Amino acid sequence: MNAKTQVYKKKDGYVRNSTLILIAFASAFFPRIIDTLGAPPPINFVHFITVPLACGIVITTTQVRNKTQISTSKEILASLFILLGVTTASAFLNKAGIINVFLEWMLLVEPFLLLLAIICIPISPERFKRFKAWMMGFIYVHIFLAWSQHFLISIGKLAVTMMTKEDNVQGVFYLTGAGHVVGASVSMAFGFYYLISAKTAPMWMRVSVFCAAFFQLLFADAKQVLMVWLAAWLLLILINLKDIKTTLQYLIAAVLVGYTLLWCIQNLEMFAAFNTWIRPELYGSDGLATILKTQAFRIIPSYYESSLNWLFGLGPGHTVGRLGGWMLASYWNLLGPLGATIHPASAAVWDAWNSIAWLDSSFFSPLFGWAGIWGDLGFVGLAAYLYVCAIVWYRLCPDDFCKFQMLTVLVFGFIFTQMEEPGYMLSVASLIGLRWQEQRLAKVARRNRFLYRNTDIERSLELS
Repeated sequence: MNAKTQVYKKKDGYVRNSTLILIAFASAFFPRIIDTLGAPPPINFVHFITVPLACGIVITTTQVRNKTQISTSKEILASLFILLGVTTASAFLNKAGIINVFLEWMLLVEPFLLLLAIICIPISPERFKRFKAWMMGFIYVHIFLAWSQHFLISIGKLAVTMMTKEDNVQGVFYLTGAGHVVGASVSMAFGFYYLISAKTAPMWMRVSVFCAAFFQLLFADAKQVLMVWLAAWLLLILINLKDIKTTLQYLIAAVLVGYTLLWCIQNLEMFAAFNTWIRPELYGSDGLATILKTQAFRIIPSYYESSLNWLFGLGPGHTVGRLGGWMLASYWNLLGPLGATIHPASAAVWDAWNSIAWLDSSFFSPLFGWAGIWGDLGFVGLAAYLYVCAIVWYRLCPDDFCKFQMLTVLVFGFIFTQMEEPGYMLSVASLIGLRWQEQRLAKVARRNRFLYRNTDIERSLELS
């Protein structure tokens, strides 16, 4: 009786932990559309509390006993606190507010916290199926909303200002500046995951889900997502050069996809948007696009007051990351009374962008992820963040799908501030976590089959 009670309590604990993770994910995934429907703006900040709280409970109450898993968790946690130390040092050097430290750190580490929580659930196959179904259900809702928005826009029934634009096909990221890109990115990542992992589903269903995500990309005019995917694919090919067979497979597929895309751009109206920025004169060393894209690297150092700024930047939220570029200005009424601080470097970069206003695509934005980390936290902060990424890459990316997802984040970091977009980053982290759990459960199943087979052999020998 005691043994049964103990098992029941453990399973009950797993359910509570997995539910906490789902709540944490939902709090970051759905607030944009809830805000659009009339909820107060602070709804966008709830995930800064729910994610660390839920993940902290999961991590501290986990029943995991695997030594490798425990060491990986400790290494990730240590790297996150190193990043917190660097962020705090940068804030102290530049007299940034405490709220700046908290928000900057959370924007960077939230996906790693969620990923760590997912791998800390020693979940059974049955419970994992339920957990996975809920995660997938959230993204199904997103794709459904995106298709609904496209349909309503197409028939001209969406009575909202400026909603005749197809780049407002944004799913749950509805009515946000780059929501069409973020929404398409999430859908494509999920479509790819479903295509390779839903092995019990018929192939036509797996292909249909991926096609639904791909057509959302086209409807939303989120052409940069496809460019990012092609760049990430090329990087994955280069990484796999030691594996000749895999390299050839990826290379042949890349050539076929590239040629097909080129033909579609030249011949199909649906792909016509890709021709908008195909102008070679923009991208040379003296091209306007190149000059605009690199403005942050010229403007930010002009505000340095000592050599320490090269190491620790201008302070969290003081340059061109998501916090300094948008959040502080958009939510100043909320954050200002909490002691938030701003810096003129952010406005200077914005002025540089506005001076070439006709290059209005986020693709040319001088405010982007890697520049933001470097500008806010300097080279030490950039190294600390890359250290966290390296741990995840080597410890928690069991296959090329996970590595590909991380490479897409890396490439997006050179375009806009999407690597600090909670809805997108937590989606990628969740998919990597789901894939890691699938691989773990598969290994356990193989080990059990091996043990049972050996047991059967031993029994047969004893009987003989």
